Amino acid sequence: MELFSLEGKTAVITGGSRGLGRQMAEGFMAAGATVVLTARNAAELESTANELRSIGSGNVHGIDCDLSKPDAIAGIVDRIFDVAGPVDILVNNAGTSWVCPMEDHPLEGWNKVMALNVTAPFLLTQEIGKRCFIPARAGKVLNIASIGGLGGNRSDTEMYTIAYNTSKAAMINFTRALATEWGRYNININALCPGFFPSKMSAELIDRLSKQTLPSIPLGRFGSAGDLNGAAIFMASQASRHITGQVLAVDGGATA
Repeated sequence: MELFSLEGKTAVITGGSRGLGRQMAEGFMAAGATVVLTARNAAELESTANELRSIGSGNVHGIDCDLSKPDAIAGIVDRIFDVAGPVDILVNNAGTSWVCPMEDHPLEGWNKVMALNVTAPFLLTQEIGKRCFIPARAGKVLNIASIGGLGGNRSDTEMYTIAYNTSKAAMINFTRALATEWGRYNININALCPGFFPSKMSAELIDRLSKQTLPSIPLGRFGSAGDLNGAAIFMASQASRHITGQVLAVDGGATA
């Protein structure tokens, strides 16, 4: 089980105040990691950090920030260093969506989704890579993509999320391209593609589409708390030391 231990490691999880980010934070702490969470809502972030402190024995820190502002990235990394020191694991989880049919989709919405879902992970990974992973000749990057990045949406669902799907497809190939570049530094770059997991962003969608989508999921259920943790810990630990540039769907078999 030592292969799956994160003892002594520092993990940064963006979008960590709720949803999948919070779930992974709890799992990482249980595996022994010090966790740094980032999110825009300072009050929500502090509440989550306090909850995690009360149920786990690991260290957790919260840094409120807006990752969609490129000029802020270097300063965010400075703050991470101040509270937790060098980073061993980076989980690019923060994301957003914009629902609108293609023919009416505003450029504002497209740019908002791309700024947080693609540009922010690019800049944050670049900054932490240069300052931590490359000098150490070690590091783990886990990109949280989506099964939405593996294709389009069913026509009967009215899921008009072309910007989101495109951004997640970009993160999948960002994972592959960066893995081939940074393999020489012994840095592992992988991605998880969650299926439908209830969250603040997806709750209304799941409720609306449950009758249509559940029959297409072989395991017959949506993702729940903890369902992503095993895969995330595996990808962040030494158990996956010879895996890089790979994309794992955690979707109950929906993409099968």
